[in-house]
Amino acid sequence: MSNRRRSGARTGHRPSERAPNYRHLKNPFPPMQVFSSDRIEAIHEAALDVLERLGIKLLLPQARQIFAASGARVDGDMVHIGREIVEAALATAPRKIDGRAGARDRDITLELGSLVFQPGAGAPHAHDEIRGRRPGRDSDFRELIQLTQAFDVFQMLPPLVEPQNVPTHLRHYFTLDCQLTESDKFPFIFSRGTPQVMDSFEMLRDFRGVSDADFAAHPHCYTIINTNSPRTLDVPMAQGLIDFARAGQISIITPFTLMGAMAPITVAGAITLSHVEALAALTLTQLVKPGAPVCYGTFSSNVDMRSGAPAFGTPAHFQASLAAGQLARFLGLPWRSAAGSAANSNDVQAANENQFGLWGCLMAGATVIIHSAGWLEGGLTVSYEKLITDVEVLNMVAELCAGAQAGDAEIGLDALAEVAPGGHFFATGQTMARYPTEFYEPIVHDYANFGTWTERGARDASTRARDVWQEILADPPQPALDPDRVGALRAHIARRTAEGGALPES
Repeated sequence: MSNRRRSGARTGHRPSERAPNYRHLKNPFPPMQVFSSDRIEAIHEAALDVLERLGIKLLLPQARQIFAASGARVDGDMVHIGREIVEAALATAPRKIDGRAGARDRDITLELGSLVFQPGAGAPHAHDEIRGRRPGRDSDFRELIQLTQAFDVFQMLPPLVEPQNVPTHLRHYFTLDCQLTESDKFPFIFSRGTPQVMDSFEMLRDFRGVSDADFAAHPHCYTIINTNSPRTLDVPMAQGLIDFARAGQISIITPFTLMGAMAPITVAGAITLSHVEALAALTLTQLVKPGAPVCYGTFSSNVDMRSGAPAFGTPAHFQASLAAGQLARFLGLPWRSAAGSAANSNDVQAANENQFGLWGCLMAGATVIIHSAGWLEGGLTVSYEKLITDVEVLNMVAELCAGAQAGDAEIGLDALAEVAPGGHFFATGQTMARYPTEFYEPIVHDYANFGTWTERGARDASTRARDVWQEILADPPQPALDPDRVGALRAHIARRTAEGGALPES
């Protein structure tokens, strides 16, 4: 059996006492700084100045009305937000968010120091070595949810690929049905207009069997809010902030600032713009409902200035993550960052870019790390094989979260005395008592010597990864389900479909 389901590793692999709980990770690494503390404060002050003096463009009239009622100056669709309004919002934004998943042992906590991984998300295409690159379909979405469910190192479900063969007015039914029936992890809901959001809230609430009061009191889902850099918040995203804040559900705010394209070419300039947009969106949630769960976020990297294409896993990407982490700690808020790759195939470029971006997030102290596995082509594709090979690295990180032990038994004086100079430790009592539970088991890495490797047919990591995802999908993990609730969910979807579904609001 492949590497999965034992805290994200292999079925049948006996967990040792030192094995970390992959479902609830804490970041063990001390955060790094890219700027001095006074420069971080200067960036924050510059962002407040931009919001007050230059303003932000808000395309949703309701959002402009909310800001106007708070004392902000509204000039057409430009909103100028005073620093006192922002500071009041920062005072009410929660420092800790407890999210309730389908299975309570999969509940998540978002706060500084916590560590939550998500695979790559939002891609229009899927790819695997058998079927090739293709526009995302419903079958791809379902399979990728099943793969996400199979590994405990993923704690949240993202919108992995867009199921483009499902009509947009029905797509939210399909994606939520998949998440609820194929997984018991913390789910995602698109912000594509109030009708679809309210539909989704109702389905989730009833499927989980919680009351209206409990649903409002505890987050049961989240959405991603992307700003339109520079300094614009469009209609569906602003409406999503309002809808999720009112319902007490999580908004993860994510400006997408690519240096030299929609943001200044410098790291400091791009992260200042990102901070401006994040503060504006965060402030809107708190004006709607003080204390509404909201997660600060950023996705800042650079572009290839010769082509304009996004680049990830670069030094600038790493530095931007570090700066965002400093700003998040300055505010005291949980925050979201991202890894990712612009490579076109699951090759060494893809591995290097994803890992360098991942370590930037880890060293920055990110709470939620999205696009941590499977992303190719700068987000155009989620690769099945890359998802598996990247999980290998995430599992290693999860093992590092446990730390190393140095008790008397680990120091092992008995083992040292048992082996004479020039001997070996393969068969000592200490080794045999711990084998094979002491060490992490790989998913796709092959540590055989060259002769053995060639005798096996020289299968590379992508080939072995292909076998792993096929094996998982042949027998996908199945969460415990209440047949009555599944029936009620699908009856609701059938009824709403017959009524015409819910069109996204323009």
